[in-house]
Amino acid sequence: MEARALPHKVSDIGMPSCPTSGISVVILFAMAPRTGTRERILKVSKSLFAARGYEHASTSAIARQAGTSESQLMKHFGSKAGLLEAIFADAWSAISERARIANKDITSPREKLEAFSGMVLAAMDGDPELKLLMLLEGRRIRREGQMVVLTDGFMAFVQIVDGVLEEMQAAGELRPGIAPHAVRSALMGMLEGMMRDRFLAERLGYPANFDVQQIGEMLGITMAACVKPPASAEAA
Repeated sequence: MEARALPHKVSDIGMPSCPTSGISVVILFAMAPRTGTRERILKVSKSLFAARGYEHASTSAIARQAGTSESQLMKHFGSKAGLLEAIFADAWSAISERARIANKDITSPREKLEAFSGMVLAAMDGDPELKLLMLLEGRRIRREGQMVVLTDGFMAFVQIVDGVLEEMQAAGELRPGIAPHAVRSALMGMLEGMMRDRFLAERLGYPANFDVQQIGEMLGITMAACVKPPASAEAA
């Protein structure tokens, strides 16, 4: 649960400033959700990774700003690489859970895919630090183990997307000869690439003069090219 800033004075929460109102302040502090050590470390590490870059953010600096020790950091995450993986794991777990719900509630396969892409866009735009890390650090090969980060949450999201595309293939909705995995790779690769280009445009002036709506339009065009045309169109 994310920590909320407590008011500095009684009037900040709409209570009269009188001697007896101090009781309410004590109750507020008692009822406020506490941020555990793991959550504090994750929040600080995400900020420092985004501000300094993964390579230049030390575990000692993260532990110091999180108000804990390096031994506690290692206890929870094992290493700096484990910290980055945990940031991605939490983000993708949240996205994949929303995708599971949408997968049950929405009947149209194409509308499901549109909803999934919208969830990823919303998660990124709602958290600039997460967006920076996922777009610039998520696919970088690390010296520790020479592997990219593929979390369970990310793979769960991939499986949900694949499931929808496999249903479309079974129903004869995809063009013959196009593998569902190829469609998923095209869609997710385009989404990630266009989001990264927009991010670089905002930060570095990279030539990527398009908005989020056009990302959705390009995904729609690509999806349409993978869908089997109606029988009337084939006859024409």
